[in-house]
This record gives sequence, structure tokens and C-alpha cells, in this order.
Amino acid sequence: MQEILLGFVTSFVVVLVATPSLILVAKLKHLVDEPTDSRKKHGRSVPTIGGIIIFASAVFAYALWFPTDNLSYYGSLAIFTESVTGFKFIVACSILIFFIGVKDDIIGVAPVKKLIGHILVGFILVVMADIRITGMQGVFGIFELHYPASVALSVFTYIVLVNAFNLIDGSDGMAAGIGFIACAFFGVWFYASFQYDLSLLAFSLAGALGAFLIYNFSPARIFMGDSGSLFIGMLTFIMTVKCIETDVRIIPFQLKGITPAIFAMSVLAYPLIDTLRVFGLRIISGRSPFQADRNHIHHRLIDRNYTHAQTAYTLYLASIVIPIISLFFRGVDPTISFIAMGCISFGVLFTVFLLPMRKPKEVPSTL
Repeated sequence: MQEILLGFVTSFVVVLVATPSLILVAKLKHLVDEPTDSRKKHGRSVPTIGGIIIFASAVFAYALWFPTDNLSYYGSLAIFTESVTGFKFIVACSILIFFIGVKDDIIGVAPVKKLIGHILVGFILVVMADIRITGMQGVFGIFELHYPASVALSVFTYIVLVNAFNLIDGSDGMAAGIGFIACAFFGVWFYASFQYDLSLLAFSLAGALGAFLIYNFSPARIFMGDSGSLFIGMLTFIMTVKCIETDVRIIPFQLKGITPAIFAMSVLAYPLIDTLRVFGLRIISGRSPFQADRNHIHHRLIDRNYTHAQTAYTLYLASIVIPIISLFFRGVDPTISFIAMGCISFGVLFTVFLLPMRKPKEVPSTL
């Protein structure tokens, strides 16, 4: 527990202290986002390299407090060896995905080169590190996947999650806040199921995102850019797979009967549903699924004259409520739980389209 708390505090303090200097450097070097795109609602130049400090602080805290000298922390030599091996690949892939993102933020990356980078990261995580979905705990009767199907599903999940966090990063505090909530849920799950190294990873990222929100919440003084959203998406993929793969035999009594796969999907309901919805609308209209538009849920709220802060609070609440609801499906058939939680998630998120149009604030006349 001590290492986990220290990981959170360390990453939080590093981001809190270092971000003002990063903002200053970004403005001096003109590494900012200009409000020239019609999709952008901010009316000023905002630094776009916040992902640098998120990456640096989370990896620093995770590596600094990763317990390598206490076997009792893991329970067995086999689990210790697996954890250290996972640590090696997580740090390596974090560095790779960070440089892909930071290059895209500063000078841009061709879509083909970006895809190649994602394929390489996916290959390392799924094939080399063996971080993959091997089964679905009975959802639709699937308990175990054959290796090719397991690899294909895992790589697909990686691509979806990385793009999901990249796509929801379109409103102040959105990706950072949703990422913080997801890390908190996963961190508690891993701690409760005695996967302390993964809990440390989750809370190290949570600390970084929590402090970054102080500067990224509306009105944002800095954006995380692709270097941040891709990094969050990659670590979220790792936490999602590890949550799904939790050995139900080690789950404590309080969590018995909860299907890990259902819980993991509930934690990520908002970014997953928003991404699948937007991709579907683009494909139906004959456009590329990666072509930017203003069809995201947060865009719809902003178009109804909700402020960035009100939009963030609304979607934060939805992202907290949905995983909590999933806990009430303890002991229910996995397939029924999946269908029910899918319907509930869609219902909760699509209620935002029923919210009334807010009256815009009147600007006092200067005449």
C-alpha cells in the first residue's frame, strides 16, 4: 500500500510543480494550438505539449516505487518474475508511444507512419509481453479464445482504446478527467485483487492526470496533445486486459460474482460508445472513420450552450455511475450482464441528447 500511495503522490507533485514551467516554455517556443479550426471553441493560443509531463511523471513514479526487493509483495517468485517482465515491456512501449505522439504534436506524423507505430506497439504488448485477452469469462458462452483469435481481439482492443482517448480529447478536462476516473476504478480493482504492481501503475497515472486537470480544466491553460492521449490510451489498454484476465479465484469476497470483463467495459463505457458511435456515423455518411467532425457527445453538449466545465461534469458523472451500476450484477449470467450493461450504458450516455438547450450568457454591452 505504501508504494501505491507514494506513486500517486509523486506523479501528482511532479506535474503540479513542473507544468507552469512547461506552459512558459511552450509559449516561448510557440508550441501552441491556434484557434483557427471551426471545431475549436477556445479563442486563444494554448500550449499542446502537456503529454510530456504526464508521460514523464507517471513513468518516473511507476519506476521509482516499483517494488523489486520484496517478494512478499507478490506472494510468489513466479508472480514477481511476471511483474518485472511486464514492467520492462510497459516502460519500453510507453517511450515508443510517447515519441509517436510528441512528434505528431510538434511537426505532425503521416497517417501511414502513425499506423506502423501503433502496429509495432500492439505487437510488443500483445505478442512479446503476452498482454492479451485469453477469454471472456462466459460472455456469449466464450470462456477461452484460440491464440490467433486472442491476438486479433487484443490488437483490435488496443487500436480502439488508443483512438478512443485521442478522440474524446476535444474539450477542456475531458481526456484527463475520464482517464483519472478509469485509473481510479482500475487501481482499486487491482488492489482488491492483490495485483499491487498494476495498482501502482494505475495510481501513478491517476496522480499525473489529477494534477494535470488543475491546468487543463476549463478554461484550459494547456492541452495534453497526442503525446498525452495516446499514452493514456496505451496504459488503459494494459489495465483493461489485466482486469479482464484477473483470476477469479483470487478475487476477494466483496467482488465475488462480478465478471471482470463486464466491469472493465463499464469503466470505459463513455470513450468506447462515443468512438463506436462517431465511427458508425462517419462510415454511414460515406466518410473516413478518422475524419474529424463535431459529432462527439461532448460537442453535442457544447452546441447546446453547455460550458466546457458543465460538459465535463456531466460526462464525469456518467463515467462514475456506469461502473458502479455494473457492481449490482454480481452473480448474474455474464451474457445477460453484458447485454444489460450495454443497454444501460447507451441509455445513460444518450440522455445527454435529451438535455434542454441552455440559454447563452448575455455579454454586457460596452457601448
